[in-house]
Amino acid sequence: MDDEARQALAKMDMPRRPINFVPAKSGEILKLGHITCRVMEDGSRTDNRIGSAEFTVPAGTAGPPAHWHEMHDETFLVTQGTVRFHAPDNTIVDAKVGDYVTVPIRAPHTFSNPFEVEAKFFNTFTPAFYIDYFKILAEVSKSDEKMSKEKNLEVMARFATMPAKPLMDEVAKQT
Repeated sequence: MDDEARQALAKMDMPRRPINFVPAKSGEILKLGHITCRVMEDGSRTDNRIGSAEFTVPAGTAGPPAHWHEMHDETFLVTQGTVRFHAPDNTIVDAKVGDYVTVPIRAPHTFSNPFEVEAKFFNTFTPAFYIDYFKILAEVSKSDEKMSKEKNLEVMARFATMPAKPLMDEVAKQT
């Protein structure tokens, strides 16, 4: 960098945009049937670039219907227990604490917790609009004891999320 560029950089005002801190026991809590979602970033502080949430998945839980996303990427960081990820061609990944899974746009997937202990994962969404899917699903699921496949698919359709029927069939045979 030449002297002129250095001087111009030195004259720039430092931005004063605040950071966001979410204490361990806070965040918006959503009940998705028997799964708990704790929204940590809804996109309102990131210009909708990233959303994040923590999910608590009880033991013996089938996850959402297999699907893919047309409009957003997801990541999953397992923080407790083991989460089983299902992908096409009978691909199964049992992700344990510290394991990280990236699901790009158009990658068919689902997850489950067929194990005997509760599992948790930290989930990101880029862009963040998909957080609204969980908010709507929580609203339509208020009286549900378990997460409803039918309601899930109905709300997914509002968020450019497509059912992956062949993967659904594979998952059904695996359980």
